[in-house]
Amino acid sequence: MSDFATGRFGPARIRLVALLTAHTSAQTGNTITVLATPFFVLSQGGSALNVGLASTFATVPIIIGGPMGAVLVDRLGQRLSSIIADVASAATVLAIAVLSYHGLLPFWGFLLLIFASGLLDTPGQTARTVLMPDVSAEAGAPLARTVGFATGAERAATLVGAPLGGFLVSLLGASAAFAVTGVFFVISSLLVLTLVRTPHSRSRIGAAIAETPSYWRDLADGFRFVVQQPLLRLIVVMVFMTNLLDAGRFSVLLPLRSEAWPEGASAVGLISGALGAGALAGSLLFGFIGHRVRRRPLFVVAFLIAGGPLSLAFASSIPLPALLVVSVVTGLASGTLNPIIGTLRLELAPQAMRARAQSLMIAGSWAGIPIGSLLAGASVGWIGVQASFLVIGAIYMIVAMLPISGGAWKGMDQDPRRR
Repeated sequence: MSDFATGRFGPARIRLVALLTAHTSAQTGNTITVLATPFFVLSQGGSALNVGLASTFATVPIIIGGPMGAVLVDRLGQRLSSIIADVASAATVLAIAVLSYHGLLPFWGFLLLIFASGLLDTPGQTARTVLMPDVSAEAGAPLARTVGFATGAERAATLVGAPLGGFLVSLLGASAAFAVTGVFFVISSLLVLTLVRTPHSRSRIGAAIAETPSYWRDLADGFRFVVQQPLLRLIVVMVFMTNLLDAGRFSVLLPLRSEAWPEGASAVGLISGALGAGALAGSLLFGFIGHRVRRRPLFVVAFLIAGGPLSLAFASSIPLPALLVVSVVTGLASGTLNPIIGTLRLELAPQAMRARAQSLMIAGSWAGIPIGSLLAGASVGWIGVQASFLVIGAIYMIVAMLPISGGAWKGMDQDPRRR
């Protein structure tokens, strides 16, 4: 019986815990970076336009860095890529702290550093994620359990990192908050460097130099792989649609709806916290039982709960306590979705293609976010806020039913070893 199953804390299990801890540490650093960025600009006398520019420079590289960096992850090896990404992120945020402390950081320099920091965040996250199948197998842990715990760690990093970042900014200032952020990236890199070992995570630098393959050909191969895998293709389309709808209802419609509530903006914060707490619980629950349940029925039910009830609640006049209850239930359902999707991404892609498949699917799914915000803004002008919530809820529930149609969706419940 495996160390993981018996609870013995052997070397393989230590490696798994180290990988999950490193993942949590790096995600916490990312969360603090995002929160500290606008406050740093304001503390330097920046305008609202400067804050907008800084936010753009902080988020755009996260989107473009994933697909572009995934080829390097597959070439260099996941372990080395994770270490390089964390060291680079630590160096950039520490440079921001040191240079600003000495008054040597102009605004354009801050933009370049924050862009460079974000450029390697997604490849680093991808590298740690694609290490999970080998590390999980060695520890005797079901992959679904590891992915569930990793997703829970990401949720926890957001819940802890946001208030921690706010506390650091308030107590020490934005520059010092960046310095603390660098410590989280250093911890992540050291854990992977000293404790994480797998047969497939070794560096492929020598082979890459000897073979001299085309970077763009490798990227195109990854794109073709995702497009030619029916189940992966369907998941990208479905999550693209739901991200589009979520962006509309949370980034546009919810703030507008809060203007009619006595609690105002504070209600939005409470709802966000309830959603986050529920999602954390859902991810951890999936980590414990996800490998024992059929994925397709759970996937459909979770999407139905995540999409319909909360939209209806937002459109109605129910009191805030009832909204918070619905939000917790919604978060609990949505917390199971990312582990299911993440597990499938790792199972369906061969080891040499995992980083590219992971990053390209994430990029395709996130592409719906800016579109959803624009469409929601236009919808408010056409039919109003409450009607827009109802339309989003109806579309969400229709999209959630797609896996029932069968076809490639049936592959969600297949054992990958029998494909």
